Amino acid sequence: MTAVPGLDAAALTGWLAEAHPDLARGDLSATVIAGGRSNLTYAVDGAAVPLVVRRPPLGHVLSSAHDMRREHRVISALATTPVPVPRAIDVVDDTADAGITGTVFFVMERSPGLVLASRAQNDPYAPAALRRLSLELARRLADLHAVDPVTVGLGDFGRPDGYLERQLATWRRQLDASRSRETPQLGALQESLAAGIPRSTRSGIVHGDYRLDNALVVDSPDGPRISAILDWEMATLGDPLVDLGILALYWNIAELPGGTGAVPSAVDEDAGYASFDELVDAYAHHAGIAVPDLRWYRAFAAYKLAVILEGIHYRYQAGATVGEGFERMGALVEPLAGLGRRTLDAGTEVH
Repeated sequence: MTAVPGLDAAALTGWLAEAHPDLARGDLSATVIAGGRSNLTYAVDGAAVPLVVRRPPLGHVLSSAHDMRREHRVISALATTPVPVPRAIDVVDDTADAGITGTVFFVMERSPGLVLASRAQNDPYAPAALRRLSLELARRLADLHAVDPVTVGLGDFGRPDGYLERQLATWRRQLDASRSRETPQLGALQESLAAGIPRSTRSGIVHGDYRLDNALVVDSPDGPRISAILDWEMATLGDPLVDLGILALYWNIAELPGGTGAVPSAVDEDAGYASFDELVDAYAHHAGIAVPDLRWYRAFAAYKLAVILEGIHYRYQAGATVGEGFERMGALVEPLAGLGRRTLDAGTEVH
């Protein structure tokens, strides 16, 4: 057995033998493969197939912010669609028994592949292969947005009407709860976004954090391809263009001084990755829509990340964070806000 924080592997072994005997093979071992500021993810070995367990972070307070049932529900619903997702196995409420995690957790099959999160990981791939991977990422997003929520049982998964207004209000509250210094650029961006909220012309399933390093990549005879889209904890129903705004921000994060210190990224056009404009063209063609004006959505993505980093800075100043790199997060807040303002003001999209 492997002892890991937040998960009792021996208790998980007993649960699997009882609940899913077809998957049980003996003692399970678990290792943390991601976690800290978001939900904890464990790789579990020893079952008939490799598994993943997801649970809220240690010491979490608001269950609504780390809703395991929502993640399990959306992954299960997408299983029959063209969107590649891991196979969902079960969701368990362990809050009363507190034998395995002490929280609600869910179990899914571990999809094959690696997360591309650094430029060094591009080395095994030819430029043309990385370009195809880029365009596939855009097409899979269009596939997601084409899914009819009602058809897959997600008709009540969110409230598309007023989605953008609620999003902006939510992140304004987050910023108000994290104020420890003056951030004039961020304040100005917030007001500009509020004054120019676009009218949503489409609604659908929104991933909420769509980017390259939330996908698993496997090798195939035609080069790297996406085997699964991960991290659905922010998924809801709303304006799909929010996902393109987020993808744009993270696709070009290396162009923001210090950006890759906060958000690791493998994207490098010199290595073969398509430009973001090419991703938008591929998305629009696959979705059968006109190329959208993304300025507001890209500015909102910059605002959202800036607010997140300001919250990290606030907790760092209060001595409430543990780990490396937190001291650099605060320095990116105003540059991100400035990027958002320039994007809003530009006659054409800013890269």
